[in-house]
Amino acid sequence: MSVLSSPHFHDETEAFRFLESIVWANGVTCPHCGVVGGKVYDLAGVRGKPSAKSPEGAVRHGLKKCGECRKQFTVKVGTVFEHARMPLHKMLQAVHLMVSSKKGISAHQLSRVLEVQYKSAWFLAHRIREAMRSGDLAPFGGNGGAVEVDETFIGRIKGAPVKRAFHHKMKVLALVDRETGRARTMVVDNVSAATLLPIVQANVAREATVMTDEANAYRKLGDHFAGHGFTAHGAGQYVDYANPTIHTNTVEGYFSIFKRGMKGVYQHCGEQHLHRYLAEFEFRYNHRIANGFDDRQRGREALTGITGKRLTYARPDLDA
Repeated sequence: MSVLSSPHFHDETEAFRFLESIVWANGVTCPHCGVVGGKVYDLAGVRGKPSAKSPEGAVRHGLKKCGECRKQFTVKVGTVFEHARMPLHKMLQAVHLMVSSKKGISAHQLSRVLEVQYKSAWFLAHRIREAMRSGDLAPFGGNGGAVEVDETFIGRIKGAPVKRAFHHKMKVLALVDRETGRARTMVVDNVSAATLLPIVQANVAREATVMTDEANAYRKLGDHFAGHGFTAHGAGQYVDYANPTIHTNTVEGYFSIFKRGMKGVYQHCGEQHLHRYLAEFEFRYNHRIANGFDDRQRGREALTGITGKRLTYARPDLDA
């Protein structure tokens, strides 16, 4: 037996039951009228329109009808899985593979494992990354703990001329709360003080002690927080000699996992997708074993984030 031997990874009916137990943990919610725990009818044996692949019409698993608005729905409606043509049990396999792979799993690998087209695997992976995005806004360091802050550079901005240092690369800012062991990452336009200082102020409590390197952008952080410790990386100092608690080794460790995954697994990332890759690595880091989550729990946690999110190929808001 293995983790992937679970019934919901192989049987479509069980897959719907499994997802319903997570999304509707507090009662069935109609995505059309919003009624929770109202009268709902199970519609068994209903089939879709006949097609060349399914002459009798495919069975519509998990189909229900709301007793209030009289509309039909499944647990996928109103989630990142809505209108997905892939069987749900395969999408649940993809979720497990992504949350259990420390450095990620490529769309080509997903395509081979799930036996689907590459384009379908690529789009499914981005749907799952969208579900992983938390949007958490609570400031770090609320109990007066240490918060590490650092930036890194990756890839290349499309069309940007290659220059020395980092100007042609995409910029990422990361914060790690030592007390909770959680990270928060975001794409930034540049690494100037005018850009970074407001972001750090918005995401770190004033009573926290901020740990950084010696970059000029962080020089005035001490004016806004309880303390500011920094190390001189340029001089080869990575831990303060007088106070070993002053370092940014935790956030550097986070970046090492992120860089290994982006370079070794994904290899290339467009600027328009970088925020979702950040969400993927951030999610796995925040729900790692050290924070009390094993692979199964991490998978369930990812599925709690599918509701109220959609990701489509087409962008109606950009249509002329």
